[in-house]
Amino acid sequence: MLTRLFAGALCLGLLCGCTSRSVSGEDAAETRHLVEKPSTISAEQWGSDPLQIPEERKHTPKFITIHHAGVDWKAGSDPFKKIRDLQAWGKKTVEDGGKNWPDLPYHFLIAPDGRVFEGRPLEYEPETNTNYDVHGHIGVQLWGNFEVQRISSHQVTSAIHLVAWLSQEYGVDDALIGGHRDVAEDTSCPGADFYRYLEDGKFLGWVNRFRDGESAVIDLGPALEGGPTEMIPMPE
Repeated sequence: MLTRLFAGALCLGLLCGCTSRSVSGEDAAETRHLVEKPSTISAEQWGSDPLQIPEERKHTPKFITIHHAGVDWKAGSDPFKKIRDLQAWGKKTVEDGGKNWPDLPYHFLIAPDGRVFEGRPLEYEPETNTNYDVHGHIGVQLWGNFEVQRISSHQVTSAIHLVAWLSQEYGVDDALIGGHRDVAEDTSCPGADFYRYLEDGKFLGWVNRFRDGESAVIDLGPALEGGPTEMIPMPE
């Protein structure tokens, strides 16, 4: 993965993490804000133990697809244990109750408190339990079940920063940023309580303001009518 290095002044706002490049003359009008990679917990830091991924699984990222775990997040759960257990389960053979996956199915996973964990290397395509071509997709998972739990503002804020950075780094157009259900018909993922922000354009609006270096107020609004009302609990 290519990472760009920039020198500039730190931009401060409710959501921060961008730098601006100082130029002069005619180029001044083209000065743009550059999103830095958000703080993450690396695969090495959480103790990743993957199998080798076949070379034919390499891809060029073109899409950003957001998922939820689809499993209720319990109060006091430890995301370090969660991510290690997910990897270990996926590596098991189908006969042993696993998925025969060499590594985590997602490239990034976001805990309820906003911590971002790095998963599968971005150079390899993700995995799926549903029917769509995963080639070119960057998989971002939000822990929790947003059919029955409300997403936290910490998760949304981290997802905005992460998606802004990924879209900048890989040149992903806004039209190619969406939820799992946008590319697969047989799922409600990433859950009603998060998908509404993709559906009404709020999430992409927040991402664009962040990419432009503007301050953004993240107002998740009231619970959906008939939707989940209980907030996702925080981890250990």
